[in-house]
Parts: sequence; C-alpha cells; structure tokens
Amino acid sequence: FTFSKPQVPGLDYSFSGLKTSFLYSLRDWIKEDPDFIEHHKADLAASLEATVANILMNKLIKAAKQYDIKEVAIAGGVSANTGLRNALRKHSNEYGWNIYIPRFHLTMDNAAMVAITGYFKYQNKDFCSMELPAYSRAGLRVEK
Repeated sequence: FTFSKPQVPGLDYSFSGLKTSFLYSLRDWIKEDPDFIEHHKADLAASLEATVANILMNKLIKAAKQYDIKEVAIAGGVSANTGLRNALRKHSNEYGWNIYIPRFHLTMDNAAMVAITGYFKYQNKDFCSMELPAYSRAGLRVEK
C-alpha cells in the first residue's frame, strides 16, 4: 500500500499527514470490504512501517548532507525496528557513514541506554557539579 508522505520543510517532520492519509484510505477500503483490516493487517503494517522509515531516512540524509555528518547513531525503542535498522545499514554504505546501532536486547528499555552513557561518563571521569539544575527538555547543539 502507498500512503502520501507529509512534505514538511527543512529537517522537521510530522506524521500527522501520514496518519490522516492512512485513516482516509482505511475508511474507503472498509466501505468496500468490512473485513479489510483483518484481511490485510500484515501488509498494512509493513506499508506503514516502510513509509515511516523512508520519511526518517530522507530527513537523516538531508541533515547528514547539510551538516557533513559521518557518524550516525540510533537509540531507544525505535532502534529495535528491523526495517529502520536495515535502512540505516543500507544508507551507511551509500553515504559513507559510520553507524552505531545497539544490540537488539538493549533496545527495549531506554534505561539501558542511560545506564551505559553513565558508565562511560564515569569511566572517563566526566562528572557534573551536584548543583547542576535538571532540565526536562535540554537543547541539542550541532557543530560542523
């Protein structure tokens, strides 16, 4: 199945257009076949997954070109997605990226990612002052 991809400018992305396209398509298909979802569940899921992976990879490629990025990492729950992992591997060869993908068993719980970051910071004696305030949404600075 093919769904329209939102055309969000720059490096931002939004899945609201994709969700709307998916919803309207489902409504039309269900009118013709009330059991459409049950008959096509696997294909619908695979098509939606491929579309999302494509959107994410297109934005990553654009960001990598714009900022001359050669190191790409993926983390958190999304890093468990096989389609996204495979797309990242494929594009890493094409664009010469060094990629960092966690072992699958480490992708299910973000606590493992936070813990390994803490471990390496501890090993490198990279400590912060105890007076450092906590920020729930700290900014990310990208340097060229």
